Amino acid sequence: MLDLIPDLTQPAGWLPLVFALVMALAMLAYVILDGYDLGVGVLLRRADDEAQKDAMIASIGPFWDANETWLVLGVGVLLVAFPMAHGVILGSLYLPVALMLVALMLRGVAFDFRVKARAKHKPIWDRAFYTGSLLASWSQGYMLGSLITGFKEDVSSHLFSALIGLCLVAAYCLLGAGWLIMKSEGVLQLKAVRWARGSLWFTAAGVVAISLVTPLVSPHIFEKWFSFPNVVMLLPIPAMTVALFWLMARSLKRLPTRLAQDNHYGAAVPFACTVGVFLLAFYGLAYSLFPWLVVDRLTVWQAASSPEALLVIFYGVVVVLPVIIGYTVFAYRVFWGKSTALKY
Repeated sequence: MLDLIPDLTQPAGWLPLVFALVMALAMLAYVILDGYDLGVGVLLRRADDEAQKDAMIASIGPFWDANETWLVLGVGVLLVAFPMAHGVILGSLYLPVALMLVALMLRGVAFDFRVKARAKHKPIWDRAFYTGSLLASWSQGYMLGSLITGFKEDVSSHLFSALIGLCLVAAYCLLGAGWLIMKSEGVLQLKAVRWARGSLWFTAAGVVAISLVTPLVSPHIFEKWFSFPNVVMLLPIPAMTVALFWLMARSLKRLPTRLAQDNHYGAAVPFACTVGVFLLAFYGLAYSLFPWLVVDRLTVWQAASSPEALLVIFYGVVVVLPVIIGYTVFAYRVFWGKSTALKY
């Protein structure tokens, strides 16, 4: 594996690695930040009345549009820094990518129109927002499954990708329910606890499925995980993941009593634990795939643009990335706490 990694002291060595890290950061930030608002969108149909739906939309109102900035950054880095991988990946994922883009556009239109529409038309835009959220979530999961299997075209790979799509929908619902537990109050908050319970074990099933299949995709990945002493050193990753799922289940069991007594202690635990699971899963996946962008076909360095081109882009990233991080942190700081009514 080490023979695939060039001299990291030269620009041709370290620049592709820097852009791979930036792309990984962007995609991780997108999955977590846009993941919870996609989850809220999928959960929208489970609300009892328009007041609850308005409260759910209000909880993501100041954030959802900015969260998608990270997706633009990640795909943009893939395009300009790794054009060969961009062609292979998006060429193989043409249909799910197109579905995701249509779904995200549908969400954007529905979000703005539902607030301004007359009462009789509001349910139509609620359904559109739900449909866009569901399709975008599933298509992202399908793309994840395809990435893991190296974009194979056999039936078992497509079935695995479809399964991971459903599991990612459940994981986003778990994130969204955890977000609502923190941001809402009363009946909606208690319903969010029940929604989180319903999504918990399906999310765990997705993590298990990815963990079992990923080492079997390539001998290189299998060796990285199960050769000695790697297998001992990596044991904390699955152990911590199991611990986080146990902590979530325990918290969700106790929360209804506390919230009914207006005791919000521990309300952030489900969301924080879900973020922890995403971080550990992302780390495990990154460890498995590195240095491949396309498993056993293209490494980070093979897919990269020329060092001269990467150096020019690097200066732009140095300026843009801190700005994106800064306004994201500022927005969450300003709108932290319980959500209020969304009004225009």
